[in-house]
Amino acid sequence: MGLDEQRAAFGKRMAASAGEREQSAVATVFATTPREMFVGPPPWRLFGEREDGGEVVDDPALLYQDVLVQLKGEAAINNGQPSLHAMCMAVLHVRPGETAVHVGAGTGYYTAMLGKLVGSEGRVEAYEIESDLAWRAAENLRSMPWVRVHAGSGVTGSLPECDVLYVSAGATSPQAVWLDALRMGWRLLFPLTPDEGYGGMLLVTRLAEGYRARFLCGAKFVGCSGARDAADERGVAECFRRGEANTVRSLQRNDEPDETAWCVGRGWWLSKRELEVKT
Repeated sequence: MGLDEQRAAFGKRMAASAGEREQSAVATVFATTPREMFVGPPPWRLFGEREDGGEVVDDPALLYQDVLVQLKGEAAINNGQPSLHAMCMAVLHVRPGETAVHVGAGTGYYTAMLGKLVGSEGRVEAYEIESDLAWRAAENLRSMPWVRVHAGSGVTGSLPECDVLYVSAGATSPQAVWLDALRMGWRLLFPLTPDEGYGGMLLVTRLAEGYRARFLCGAKFVGCSGARDAADERGVAECFRRGEANTVRSLQRNDEPDETAWCVGRGWWLSKRELEVKT
């Protein structure tokens, strides 16, 4: 089986893992984005479910598995688990013509998929704080002029107003700069994570009445520089230890938690109460 066929089969598997049809946009972007172009030259170190030293390979066909590919060993930075990203893209419902912001772009593999989903009539603003990875991402995405890579933080300053904001690095709180960048009715998806163990992918939708929120699944990511706070981390770690993340229904941006609070941070808290939306 040639690489094109490997990618096509990979796209179908990733779409299926996300509950999408074989002909879906998610299947298409995974089938048409050559992973070997984004992870550097061989050999590659692959990591599966086992917590070990990984497997070193030089066959590009082996990249089309649901595995992590190491990008920077000394920083424990990898290319991300495809099935997790497939599910996230399916949930975000990225459409042609939209503006997407990607924080934690790495070398641009999933950024390229966002670029294909919004199309040339759309726009992607990608942020990567590791300057060498940002340079590689910019080179890898050169054929997509509507995708721009910023070598810097996606946490400080302000971000462009956007329809979709996708974060690929773990934070200990929903950053104000992310919430403020969201257009009304659109979505932020980011990993809320403790320092050790698993946190969860938190989907936040901005509405006129406030922010609807729910966890999609467990998640473990390298930390997002500038988006980690020791006090918030302790609270997040305790909440995930306690469980019941699936009861979260809304995000509040104040310091007045009530009895429905699941997790409380500084200036924000997650509530088990449904957001009251006017119809």
